[in-house]
Amino acid sequence: MSRRKTNRIRPNPRARRGLEVVFWITFTLALGVGGPSALAGLPNLADVITPTGVLEAQASAEWQDIVVQPLSRVVISHVVAAAAAPAPEKFVSAAPVPPPARPRPLPVIGLVIDDMGGDVVQNRRAIALPKDVSLSFLPYPDATPRLAEEAHQAGHEILVHVPMEAPSDRDGSLKQALRRALPAEENVRRLEWALSRVPEHAGINNHEGSVFTADRLALIPVAEALYGRGLFFLDSRTTPLSQVVPVARAFGVPSSDRDVFLDDDQSPPAVEAQLRELEKVARSQGVAIAIGHPHAATLEIVTRWCANLKGYRLVPVSAAIRLKTEWEMGVELAGK
Repeated sequence: MSRRKTNRIRPNPRARRGLEVVFWITFTLALGVGGPSALAGLPNLADVITPTGVLEAQASAEWQDIVVQPLSRVVISHVVAAAAAPAPEKFVSAAPVPPPARPRPLPVIGLVIDDMGGDVVQNRRAIALPKDVSLSFLPYPDATPRLAEEAHQAGHEILVHVPMEAPSDRDGSLKQALRRALPAEENVRRLEWALSRVPEHAGINNHEGSVFTADRLALIPVAEALYGRGLFFLDSRTTPLSQVVPVARAFGVPSSDRDVFLDDDQSPPAVEAQLRELEKVARSQGVAIAIGHPHAATLEIVTRWCANLKGYRLVPVSAAIRLKTEWEMGVELAGK
């Protein structure tokens, strides 16, 4: 029995590649001209490129794998889905969102009333000032321990107003002063005596001291003693030659200097002018420190100034020292 010879169509690689090239050229042109709307016609495009007759005539396993499957509606549906899908989030470009504007911090003022401890009436007027006003007590007046305790109970930060050597002792307040000619041990003993007279103290500032504060070697034992007690040193800056701040900071003692004296001239217009100068310095550098005294005129004007203070933040002098140090080191004053 003779076998019928069957004609079998074998895949032609050139034809296969031709169909693929035609498909992708047509697909690209369709997208370029029609955009997204062209996607809807892709199934019909598959019918045009791969008509039923061609697919049936080439229905061998080899052709189903090579020609039919790549051009089938299944693959077209994947192409449509991929083209219509939103781009991954990481590829989506968006205009950068600026950070919210941070409000500029208010200028900071530290205010110290020193020479406290003498006149009880005026001292209690000072104690009645807002608690963010710091008060510094001389060690030798009899009323100092009691008044310092009252001031602490009222919420004020307390300093010891330590007498230090000046060219002359004009009022007898330098009898227990720290002096360059004394041994370091004696100066430390005098410092400890002064500290013992003022309860609840957080730091010191110098009373007089234009000679002593200009001597780096004399200041070193003082800085070491303050560091061991965790105290700060506000430089009253009674001389432009003062070495207090660099020496104190070298030994880890928080330190800065005052910017304005309020009442070298005790007349009300002069005190008011110095308060305006204090505000100007605070605006300029972000923080400023002033020292005044418990004179009747000074306390009256400062009381009124505190009651009407707007646009500034009054802080204890220890906080002002920290912020002023940061400003001098170039650190931005954030909303502190």
